[in-house]
Amino acid sequence: MLRKNRTTQTALSGLRFAMVASRYNARYVNGLVAAAKTEFRTLGAGLIEVLRVPGAFEIPMVASELARRVRNRPAAILCLGVIWQGETAHARHIGEAITQALMQLQMTTGVPCIHEVLLVKDRAQARARCLTPSTNRGTEAAQTAVAMANLLSKIRVK
Repeated sequence: MLRKNRTTQTALSGLRFAMVASRYNARYVNGLVAAAKTEFRTLGAGLIEVLRVPGAFEIPMVASELARRVRNRPAAILCLGVIWQGETAHARHIGEAITQALMQLQMTTGVPCIHEVLLVKDRAQARARCLTPSTNRGTEAAQTAVAMANLLSKIRVK
């Protein structure tokens, strides 16, 4: 069951965030980006950089460049995309590759990579997760980014 979003905390001042979003399936991905931006503003997040890539497969490459920056390194990176499940295994392979790459990236760099590259079956799933305000995964991604950035900043101070 798709869980409704709830705002839970605010961002620590001065933290930078980044979004890497696919241009492919733009209507739905733009819905994720818009919801994430709105939630970041609600949570009081600082600077937000948005970078667009051609498709979901390119997200980990750009996220990697952001996470390895020396200057202006983000406290967390939102990775946003929509992949349609088709009749072949191609979508599953792309989804698995992205998941593995983002997990490896966050473990090696220490920068949380919030994975909201959605693998959807149909328009109803995409609409519910990308365009419906109460269940938009972009909102949830921004909340997760702020929560992880806040938690890691507390751990790393000690």
